[in-house]
Amino acid sequence: MTFTDAARVGLAAAADPVRAVEMRRYMKSAMPMHGVPKPTRAALVRNLVAEHPFTDRPEWIAATCDLWRAAQFREERYLALDLIGHPRYAHWQAPDLLPVYEEFITTGAWWDFVDEIATHRLNDLLHRYRTEMTPPMRAWATSPDKWKRRASVLCQLGHKADTDVDLLAHAIEANATDPDFFLRKAIGWALRQYSRTDPEWVRAFVDSHPALSPLSRREAVKHL
Repeated sequence: MTFTDAARVGLAAAADPVRAVEMRRYMKSAMPMHGVPKPTRAALVRNLVAEHPFTDRPEWIAATCDLWRAAQFREERYLALDLIGHPRYAHWQAPDLLPVYEEFITTGAWWDFVDEIATHRLNDLLHRYRTEMTPPMRAWATSPDKWKRRASVLCQLGHKADTDVDLLAHAIEANATDPDFFLRKAIGWALRQYSRTDPEWVRAFVDSHPALSPLSRREAVKHL
């Protein structure tokens, strides 16, 4: 049995139809859900990785993409993200995975998928491959796709003193007047996090950008 087959069997076996109704309602998910909570899924992933290890990077990528593209339940896509982000395969993370992450962001098109990719996978790649990753993140800030724009705003969370403030400012300024809730929330989140490192920069940025929405502004200065 392949990793992907075992993943689907394992998720189906752990399904809770009653929980699934509430989880789907909470996520506003068009895709059905099994009702598998995160701790149960994490245990399943541990077993799957132990029982079906990958020794070939292309096969690892292919399995991840198969889980994502053929998913009938939302948890299959969660598991795809668990697989591609698993610490066992951290040495396979590289900028050439960006098209995969872009596909997942644009086809997932919801905050749970996008934020996991932006704040973990893109975040790590940008930290390790600043030269290669900065130009596409700048380009994403003005993409027609709002989820790529959200990812560009959030991709440096936790970088602290290593934050590229030019990239952060560019991503925020490109989206400051967008009325979308998820973009406004992301801007506030990114500024709030960076305020823990450089509160004066954040305060000056907020004061000098009157176009920021009340939501973004409120979130940004929450800890100032």
